[in-house]
Amino acid sequence: MRLVRFVKKRQSYQAKKVEFVVSANPLNIRAMKVNVIVKPKEAVLDPQGSAVRDAMRHLGMPEVRGVRIGKIMEIDLDGEDSDLEKRLHQLCRDLLSNPVIEDYELQKK
Repeated sequence: MRLVRFVKKRQSYQAKKVEFVVSANPLNIRAMKVNVIVKPKEAVLDPQGSAVRDAMRHLGMPEVRGVRIGKIMEIDLDGEDSDLEKRLHQLCRDLLSNPVIEDYELQKK
């Protein structure tokens, strides 16, 4: 990022260029990427998956036995410790999934 700053020297103004370096990780903390995969439990019916399975069979894929529809969330984190992983599991249980009907899985990258 460049910034032009005007400095008054005696009776005239002169332009002075000032350089700024912006760091995304100023403290050199290790970054971690995590995928959270949320999908319906096996015991729970998945009507959206059934509809996709039927459509795939109708479009020429009779080999498809079953489809389960879920969601994947990619999360970028700063830091890497056991407390962070514990808090991330708590977040997955409380916010990102419904533990009554969904299972979640954490995958570190």
